[in-house]
Amino acid sequence: MYKSAFGIVAICACTYAQAETQNFDEVKAGRLPDSWVAGVTGEGLPKWAVEKDASAPSKPNVLKQSGEGTYLWCVKKDVSLADGHVEVKFKPVAGKEDQAGGLVWRWLDGDNYYIARANALEDNVTIYHTVRSQRVAFKNADVKVSSGEWHTLRVDFKGQQFTVSFDGKKVIEAEDGTFSKPGAVGVWTKADSVTLFDDFNYGKNSK
Repeated sequence: MYKSAFGIVAICACTYAQAETQNFDEVKAGRLPDSWVAGVTGEGLPKWAVEKDASAPSKPNVLKQSGEGTYLWCVKKDVSLADGHVEVKFKPVAGKEDQAGGLVWRWLDGDNYYIARANALEDNVTIYHTVRSQRVAFKNADVKVSSGEWHTLRVDFKGQQFTVSFDGKKVIEAEDGTFSKPGAVGVWTKADSVTLFDDFNYGKNSK
């Protein structure tokens, strides 16, 4: 199902603007945005929904994850990017095991994709690939990630080259060739993280 959808989008992507932003403000509270799908890699019960939040960078709505699971993802399935960028504002709110906010790109299905995530309990940013549901880190940076505050996470990706930025500063440059085909983009959390997301931005980078 996803492959056929991705194929259609790949054809249309040539007419896209360089970047698109979704701030979730036109979505009815309690629902997922149109064209988004949520799930879990591993076990658990994800709970993704749009909610009103007074602290939202672009008011009134945010996308909130308040369920629990191994790795919880929510992706925009009508986008297919091989090279480009993905960026989001996120706020770690709660979690005893984890307080994580992450980005997903080249998402092929719920078991195969790239992740970059920031964790407020560990104060670091890490880049991973998930292959057949197994998550493997390939670079890490120690960065202060404050709980209860909004941050910006961004990944620029081209071929096997990846740059991860946190609050406007490059923190990781990495190389990996696990996935090269176009895939969906989205957001991610882990374990019992309660995390808010806003101003989700994606697209092809300028040459």
